[in-house]
Amino acid sequence: MAGGAAVAPSASAGKRQDYPGGLTLFVFMACMVAATGGLIFGYDIGISGGVTSMDPFLSRFFPSVYRKQAESADGGNQYCKFDSELLTLFTSSLYVAALVASLFAASVTRAAGRKWSMFAGGVTFLAGCALNGAAVNVAMLILGRVLLGVGVGFANQSVPLMITLGILIANLINYGTAKIAGGWGWRLSLGLAAVPAAIITVGSLFLPDTPNSLLERGRPEEAKRMLQRVRGTDDVADEYDDLVAAGEASRAVTHPWRDIRQRRYRPQLVMAVAIPLFQQLTGINVIMFYAPVLFKTLGFGGTASLMSAVITGLVNLVSTLVSVFTVDRAGRRALFLEGGAQMLAAQVAVGALIGAKFGWSGVATVPAGYAAATVVVMCVYVAGFAWSWGPLGWLVPSEVMPLEVRPAGQSITVAVNMLMTFAVAQAFLPMLCRLKFVLFFFFAACVVVMTLFIALFLPETKGVPIEDMAGVWKTHWYWKRFVNDGDDTDGHGVDIEMGCVGEAKK
Repeated sequence: MAGGAAVAPSASAGKRQDYPGGLTLFVFMACMVAATGGLIFGYDIGISGGVTSMDPFLSRFFPSVYRKQAESADGGNQYCKFDSELLTLFTSSLYVAALVASLFAASVTRAAGRKWSMFAGGVTFLAGCALNGAAVNVAMLILGRVLLGVGVGFANQSVPLMITLGILIANLINYGTAKIAGGWGWRLSLGLAAVPAAIITVGSLFLPDTPNSLLERGRPEEAKRMLQRVRGTDDVADEYDDLVAAGEASRAVTHPWRDIRQRRYRPQLVMAVAIPLFQQLTGINVIMFYAPVLFKTLGFGGTASLMSAVITGLVNLVSTLVSVFTVDRAGRRALFLEGGAQMLAAQVAVGALIGAKFGWSGVATVPAGYAAATVVVMCVYVAGFAWSWGPLGWLVPSEVMPLEVRPAGQSITVAVNMLMTFAVAQAFLPMLCRLKFVLFFFFAACVVVMTLFIALFLPETKGVPIEDMAGVWKTHWYWKRFVNDGDDTDGHGVDIEMGCVGEAKK
């Protein structure tokens, strides 16, 4: 919510309405605690690649990878030195656990409220941090990652800026802990994830129930008092009435999973599946998960590879800010298309640079200038993703969903994203070993397909209220055959979580 008046669709009138009140300190603190879930998610993404590039960590838990590293240093194949199913399982196990947990988290949130769902996520995350930081074998590492995934599933808020900030913090911490004498820095990297987990665990205890949650559980007077506290004014009658109307409309939604399969919702279903699927096929998490590993593969030393990951993490954060300030001016399609073109050029350039130096053998010595050029091109790629497919991959599927299928649509988006994140994390290192530099051309081909998809099938949604989205599909050259005048599906929804009006996206 921006400073000033709160804005939300009117459930009763189907129009956008300005409500009295502003950004109170109470709301700000509540939003910050909730957004810490995104910070946790980002930290997890960034931290694993750093520790898996640290020699003390590899020699203790993945000795076969450590030996292959030593062999590659003597002229061996650089492409395959990190090829280990167990190593990739350490990274990817978190995302399967997060997928499963997110399905249960929805039920817990409906029954007990968002604060207890966040508390459960924080406690589970703390347990995972403790296991990882104190690990003595691979089983403890993977079990810890699974618990972290459960925590992410319960506590995560898809806030792109907080996720990118978490990635950058993880990269900086890895860079620092790698220099600790004695080889125990990896324990600190893994254990420090407990800091944001503690914030969300303790903070959730001080967060009261939201007005929506109180209404859903039959406590209308408490809901009205909480709304007054959230807005900082007693003049909440209109907003309260809209919340009640929206709640009644929400309770009328009895079969969202059945309804979303109907022909008239085909555009929304396709977007809920295709956009998160394509988001992961950009190859971005190859960089985010394995940046230090990838840079080490390209011939960087241990410290240099971690610093290169810091640089890409910083570019990721700054570029996400660019998206925040331009998405409602330039429009969704413009950012998608520009980002796609930029990522395509960068992926082709990275593949060409790696192929020219390493060829099919994977044996080469990389000069400093050549390595620096590779980092620059990867930064161009990361920037293209961070101001397009990164945040918009969450924003667009949500804002096109009408109320009557929103629960199913958002669940599908999260499920596809987590499933594809797991698949890419698990497959990348084996694919790098087998496809070599051609792997980057594979991702470039995926970018071509997804950019064409946006150009042909995604209409512009900038400034379109949810109640007017049906008209957008009716005028689209392709989707109009699925949505006709007899299938009006106006969805009027109000999503107010502790006064954070609007959709928070990654």
